[in-house]
Amino acid sequence: MNEASARDVTLLQAFETAQPASTTWSADDRAWADRVALEAAGNGIAPDEFIAQRARHALQRLAPRERLAARWLAQPVWQRRWIVAVALLAFVIGITADSLGGVFGASQRINLLAPPLWGVLAWNVVVYLVLAGAALSGLLRRGASEPGPLVRATRSLLRVRRRLPRASAGGSAPALRLFGKLWATRSSALTTWRTETVLHAGAAALALGLIAGMYLRGLVFDYRAVWESTFLSNEVAHSLAGLVLGPASQLSGIALPDLDAFASLRAAHGDAKPGASAAPWIHLLALTLLLFVVLPRSLLALWSASRTSLRARRLPMPLDEPYFQRLVRLQSGGAAYLQVWPYALTPSPQATLALRGLLADAFGSRVGLGVAPTVAYGAEDDALLAVDPGTTHGLVLFDLNATPEAETHGRFMQRVAAALPAGAAIAVLIDEAAFRQRFGALADRITQRKNAWRACCESLGMAAVFVDLDAVASPAFEAELRAALVAQDVVGTRSLIGAGSA
Repeated sequence: MNEASARDVTLLQAFETAQPASTTWSADDRAWADRVALEAAGNGIAPDEFIAQRARHALQRLAPRERLAARWLAQPVWQRRWIVAVALLAFVIGITADSLGGVFGASQRINLLAPPLWGVLAWNVVVYLVLAGAALSGLLRRGASEPGPLVRATRSLLRVRRRLPRASAGGSAPALRLFGKLWATRSSALTTWRTETVLHAGAAALALGLIAGMYLRGLVFDYRAVWESTFLSNEVAHSLAGLVLGPASQLSGIALPDLDAFASLRAAHGDAKPGASAAPWIHLLALTLLLFVVLPRSLLALWSASRTSLRARRLPMPLDEPYFQRLVRLQSGGAAYLQVWPYALTPSPQATLALRGLLADAFGSRVGLGVAPTVAYGAEDDALLAVDPGTTHGLVLFDLNATPEAETHGRFMQRVAAALPAGAAIAVLIDEAAFRQRFGALADRITQRKNAWRACCESLGMAAVFVDLDAVASPAFEAELRAALVAQDVVGTRSLIGAGSA
């Protein structure tokens, strides 16, 4: 998706998935958004475009109810003027800096070893080495390298700040905070490349400012070139000047002085020698800045800007997540099919209806549900697990009354996981209805039993989802189920959830 559509989609996703749910976006609103999107979608529309169109329709209803969200949407996702502002600031700093270094005033001498541009050159060499090392490291790891501290600090300054409400504020605060978290993650690479563009443009502008400052001062002052150092000998200083200014000398045809001529430029304490004219040295220094700072940094800025432009037009979105898979199935007319395997528990008809309603909220009204015969305790190895080929999700149902055992309950989880079709997801449901009837007043007892089930499931790479099938509603069920259906590997078995899981 393009960046603007991705932001709209992420904002709507936050309001539709945050827990506790926002009062400004209800299940009826979500059903309305589904219906309008299906009516407006044309034939052959891609899933990402369908999801983006649905978000645009939904936000027309949500934005008037959420002033803060509406202000965010009204702001541009990126301000290109920031690049211009940083470049102008850097250029001004370069002009006003003591770009000729040394002692200004009556002597009007330029210390060839002291100007700030030497520091600029050294800093850019370090930057190039770091960039080369990061690129090589990324190739070896076959992945993106982490940005350095300067990029991270600048990225933090440039990122559009969202005034997020406190989590304890209630209302829409959870949804708004979730949006901030999701968007920061999805736009992280884009923000990094924009930051790199700003830094490269600023470095090039700073070097141009130093060049402009040198020539502006040279127009109105007669500077003389000298050099002085406490530690460097004539030979070392001459070699250093030849190493740094040699490429500019060969390109421009301006010859560097030999060792004796260079030594004659050395200024002693109290020496009033005028030195040589600084004009050739200014030309060499300016050309060196152009070659080693302005040109490379400009190319790097253009490269970062091109990557930024491409990513802004094609921002990757995690369409394999359950939230988006529900919308993909909605658009295609398909439906999720969930198969439930109860273990040592036979759900009542009322419990089955309650489970179907909860799953419809999570996967859409056309969700299919099949309940397998109950497997008796201890019969996990002998049970015949008949799996429908169209199963998209497997749900293992346990009773919280039972104490989890790896050799029985854990074994059954592994058998179901191995029996599912490739790409099907799995979740472990724990019905706490009967246990709450017995120990509802003993909160610690309930917590201990839940922790035991969590530990058992986590040891197998799964997550436990607790649900009271006798309750009228389970507000946290959808969010917990979504968290459980993430890609994970079960110990000793295959990968349970493929890229197409919902």
